[in-house]
Amino acid sequence: MLIKTAIATLALAASAAQGAVPVYGYVVKHTYPHDPGAFTQGLFYQDGLLYESTGLNGRSSVRKVELETGKVLLNRAIPAAYFGEGIAPAGNRIVSLTWTNQIGFIFDMETLQPQGIFPYQGEGWALTSDGTRLYMSDGSAYLRVLDPNTMRVLRRIHVTADAQPVTQLNELEWVEGEIYANVWQTDRIARIDPFSGRVLGWIDLTGLDKLAGIERGSDNVPNGIAYDSAKKRLFVTGKLWPKLFEIELKKRP
Repeated sequence: MLIKTAIATLALAASAAQGAVPVYGYVVKHTYPHDPGAFTQGLFYQDGLLYESTGLNGRSSVRKVELETGKVLLNRAIPAAYFGEGIAPAGNRIVSLTWTNQIGFIFDMETLQPQGIFPYQGEGWALTSDGTRLYMSDGSAYLRVLDPNTMRVLRRIHVTADAQPVTQLNELEWVEGEIYANVWQTDRIARIDPFSGRVLGWIDLTGLDKLAGIERGSDNVPNGIAYDSAKKRLFVTGKLWPKLFEIELKKRP
């Protein structure tokens, strides 16, 4: 895992050095409370609420969260044998992954009551939706495009920057026709073209952990992206962070 992370970091550094892929900084617009005990794995915004999934065996959950206060309005625990991963909306349901169990869960959007399970191959890292299809990451340089009704793999997207594969793609969010992906163990978010897989830009979140007031370790890394499409608001947080941020992107020269 450490070797993979080092390769991913070198690829990011090389890409930035070549200047082929634009890099975006950020301006913090608003800061909100966030549960410091939440090992954030998945995040999305819908109908005025945040929906969040958390990880770790025995602590995994899917929850509804009030943005302004960080209050957990409803929490559904995932069985202790499972390490919860990413979530995404699919109609009036929430689709949820687990890390290595090769089993996903389906929950009712309103009540968070379990509605079923589904199998898949390999690891599960993250999910997002474009409103029609689901996109799934598994830690590799490939994203799977899924039919949300059958969970069948429709195609795979090979993610590259400067013709080099980009691995360690973690939490995902659909933003204005692009897929935003946290790159695990880094401060970067990749902006991915969902058709070609090409990285269109890097978002550099360096310094955001300090604004969150945390001592950076191997676990409490940036992870969690949500987008309010109605108001064009972009939210980011991290694992075990006490704060969630609304940010505005600024392209660097």
